[in-house]
Amino acid sequence: MSTPTEAPRKGADAPVSKTNQVFKSCWSCRMLSGGGLILSGAYVYSIARRVMRQGGPTSMGTVAQITFAACLAAWGVVIVTDPVGRELKRT
Repeated sequence: MSTPTEAPRKGADAPVSKTNQVFKSCWSCRMLSGGGLILSGAYVYSIARRVMRQGGPTSMGTVAQITFAACLAAWGVVIVTDPVGRELKRT
């Protein structure tokens, strides 16, 4: 037993979260959330491109919008591919 002044130990005694495991093993959940992020990135990018096609000036806001769209799409790709979960399964 640990005393009240002692911090709880991390290690083999720590329980593993079941919800975290379920999300990582659920292919349809990853596809739905990752696909949603990729599509939202495409939407944000198309809005920024529409302003540029209409002859509007390329401002810092438009550049930030395109950067944000790229980040959304990259986040979606990471969720779909799950590189960390795949690496943990190999070891």
